[in-house]
Amino acid sequence: MGFGEDELRALAGTRSFERGSGYVDAVRGLEVGDGSVTAVVHGTDIYEVELALGAGAGVSGRCDCPYGQEGNFCKHCVAVGLTVLRQAEAIPRQRADARTRASGLEAWLTALSRDELLALVREQVADDRELRRRLELRAAAARSDFGTVRERVLALIDPRPFARYGYVTYADAAGYARQVAETADALCALTTSGQAARAVGLAEDAIRALGEAYEEIDDSDGVVGQAIAAVAGAHLEACGVARPDPERLAEWLVGHVLGEWNDATDLDPLDYADVLGQAGLARLRQLAAEARRRSPRGWAEKYLMERLAKAEGDVDALVALYMKDLVPSGATHLRIAEELGAAGRPEDALSWAERGLRDTVDEAHVDGRLVDYVCARYTRTGRKAETVAVRRDRLLAERSLAAYQQLRAAARAADCWETERAAALAALREGTRQERGGWHRGPVLIDALLDDGDLDTAWREAADRADDRQWQQLADLSRETRPADALAVYLRLVELLKGPTGTASTSRWRGCCSTSALATGRWVQRMSSPRMSPICGPS
Repeated sequence: MGFGEDELRALAGTRSFERGSGYVDAVRGLEVGDGSVTAVVHGTDIYEVELALGAGAGVSGRCDCPYGQEGNFCKHCVAVGLTVLRQAEAIPRQRADARTRASGLEAWLTALSRDELLALVREQVADDRELRRRLELRAAAARSDFGTVRERVLALIDPRPFARYGYVTYADAAGYARQVAETADALCALTTSGQAARAVGLAEDAIRALGEAYEEIDDSDGVVGQAIAAVAGAHLEACGVARPDPERLAEWLVGHVLGEWNDATDLDPLDYADVLGQAGLARLRQLAAEARRRSPRGWAEKYLMERLAKAEGDVDALVALYMKDLVPSGATHLRIAEELGAAGRPEDALSWAERGLRDTVDEAHVDGRLVDYVCARYTRTGRKAETVAVRRDRLLAERSLAAYQQLRAAARAADCWETERAAALAALREGTRQERGGWHRGPVLIDALLDDGDLDTAWREAADRADDRQWQQLADLSRETRPADALAVYLRLVELLKGPTGTASTSRWRGCCSTSALATGRWVQRMSSPRMSPICGPS
């Protein structure tokens, strides 16, 4: 077969594999070809799946479910793959049969006369409306009947026949997407038939109309967006052949990108760099700069300027753009640092990252990635003490278990954890009353002690501070060393479970109660039985 369950699990991931195992009975219409297998899987909807079976090259899959359309090997692919494995003994024979059928069909078609082939095509055209429309468009393009092509294209992208409730619903989006895809095919046919210049103009009209229509389409699966992207691709292809005036093309691109309808196509003007040439790019740059001056806070204007700066490799221009919109969290500083680092300027990159730490208005909300960036570079250059200092500052500002763990790792690497730990615990102890998190979260101090494995100190600090989740964890970790204390905790938590549903204490405990805690029931019952009573007294 070339694959097994392990390969399916590796492709899909454990979660999708397990979910796919439950869909095996929902697989219908399995059809084995020479190099592929197709089937439908009944789930939330009916999804079409195709698995490509490469000779000795494993398996790949395609599914038209939302997750599969993102390029993932989804649970439906897993279900079909498992179905194939269950029929493994029959697959070689079925593939051989498929080859025989394909060669037989090819031989039969080859033997048909021209009139017989025409009769066959006419028969299919009469029965298949979509095939007829595609062939009509191709015929119009081939005979240079641009009027018919234009009329047909504009009819295909008109969403009104699908808008039963004033918009195109999710159920109708796939049908509309097929018509938009036909538009892309028609534009490509125009280009190949020597009418590329007309294809450019028609594509631009179609892109604008599709952008307007897209606001009224439920494209949750992204199928319409994919079809519109194909239309945009046809425009680029036509431009490559027709070579329109570069300055005029630059003006159209900027107008489209900065207009209201670019969300549908997400055009990138730099994809047209070869067609634009130096003159077109210069005009593009000029128009982008003018737009940026008119709307300095505009997202589209900023994006366009960034794309130009990146395409030209002008990192200083890119930094200048980012500097105009520095956010308080330091995220923009990090972005600048990453661009400078990628440009081979590590000193400048670190300088900007350090500036980001200094400039953050609210240290408790600094972007954690910026902190990690600075610490990684300090560590890489042997600046261990400075890494510890940054992690220490983060703990004082953030007071979270993650910040404590990061400080611990840095301090251990610098051989100063004993000193740092005492100061860190003192800071957490001092700040217990100010910690964020609300009634459902106990002090970080307790979490830190538990994470360190310092159970004796955790028991001392837990009194009047720990929440039910922390008490449960403390009891779980102490059953062998402090059974009486652990039993007392479990008995109290069991009483909470027995309380009326909806009370604050019951809700808190039910919210944090885990399967492992409930599994201690037998232990509690055993430890609280009369013959075990000696350990139930005061510890």
